[in-house]
Amino acid sequence: MEKGLSLLGQLKKEFDCKEVDIREYSPLTLAYLGDCIYDVIIRTVVVGRGNRAANRLHKTASEYVKAGTQAAMADVLQDCMTEEELAVYRRGRNAKSYTTAKNASVSDYRKATGLEALVGYLYLKDEMGRAICLVKLGLERLGRKI
Repeated sequence: MEKGLSLLGQLKKEFDCKEVDIREYSPLTLAYLGDCIYDVIIRTVVVGRGNRAANRLHKTASEYVKAGTQAAMADVLQDCMTEEELAVYRRGRNAKSYTTAKNASVSDYRKATGLEALVGYLYLKDEMGRAICLVKLGLERLGRKI
């Protein structure tokens, strides 16, 4: 692994990924990737808070990655999103998905998809610091502590 490269930079280099204008990605593609990145952020924090049994780690992380929590986070973060970020969030929220969450309202599912699209967008822009900042701020505004 080359020092100084971000995860994204390293992956692009090692797998010879072509440069793509991320504005051309569908919002559901951004959400697909953003779901994973959001999950990595939450799981990293959960594990960083202490070595516990895997089922306890999973239960803790599940509270933060469910659609309801992500929707609430999206609501409390909109006032601090840039215009560009807000536009990406709205594209994700308004995208016509053919799936729904098992335990979430359609409204919460759409808001969660918007947040995931934004996280995916920030990751692909190599702005993980901003993605982490938004997740942290969202948790703080919700009064949630991992």
